[in-house]
Amino acid sequence: MRAIRFMIIEANRILRDGIAAVISEQPDFRVVKALSGGRDMVRVARQCKPDVILLDMGLRSTNALRAVTTLIGLLPHSRVIGMGLMPSQEDIVGFVQAGASGFILKNATVDDVLRTIRAVVGGGVAHPPSLTGSLLHFVADRASRKTGAALPPGSRMTRREREITMHVANGENDIEIARHLRITSSAVRSHISNILEKLALRSHLHFGEARRSPKR
Repeated sequence: MRAIRFMIIEANRILRDGIAAVISEQPDFRVVKALSGGRDMVRVARQCKPDVILLDMGLRSTNALRAVTTLIGLLPHSRVIGMGLMPSQEDIVGFVQAGASGFILKNATVDDVLRTIRAVVGGGVAHPPSLTGSLLHFVADRASRKTGAALPPGSRMTRREREITMHVANGENDIEIARHLRITSSAVRSHISNILEKLALRSHLHFGEARRSPKR
């Protein structure tokens, strides 16, 4: 089985080297390049042809959002994951609409990082569960303001979708929501994907790998 080719673009050298060391220990990953950014990063990415690119959302040498658009345009088979301390809701929405496949907080655990990477390699989009509720509300508000007082008819949420949005905003995970509404966890994830698609996010978000089970 071919190893997953991984590229890191991170301004902080200590963090960059640390992530590279952790990823290199995984038998199914191969770090093809780790760099701080700069004008050459797009050229280097085209040469390396990584499967996954971990991109610092706070790059000072270039516009990170523009970099996502450029990288995905030139490397359509590469998956880009943004990484930041606590990205704003506007940044999250902008990165998803630009084609980013996920987000990792810089204080994430090693297990969280690996789960997120494997989730996006599997075709999903993942971000920290702590951002889910605020993201749903932000995107709904943004869509509403873009079209006037209400969402377009095709974007209106069903009663069940509104219920799930409220539970997500309260910080509940898939299992807890499923228990409250007496439906399956897979049904909850399906509803969340439908909600985000209606609210103009281009990609279906994958929550199953990135969300944690409730504490016992």
